Amino acid sequence: MKMHQWVRAIAGTFILISVMLAAFHSPYWLIFTGFVGLNLLQSAFTGFCPLENILERFGVQR
Repeated sequence: MKMHQWVRAIAGTFILISVMLAAFHSPYWLIFTGFVGLNLLQSAFTGFCPLENILERFGVQR
């Protein structure tokens, strides 16, 4: 998989996990969902994504 596919897969997984945790544990997990969404939004405008830097260190192709 390429970088953009990894970012989408990981972001989607984080959102699903945090929604499940909010439903079954505490609604405060929705703050994490908002953080992931906000990070995706800012990366669309700025081109900077911290997850891309982490994945690049693991050898994922851009």
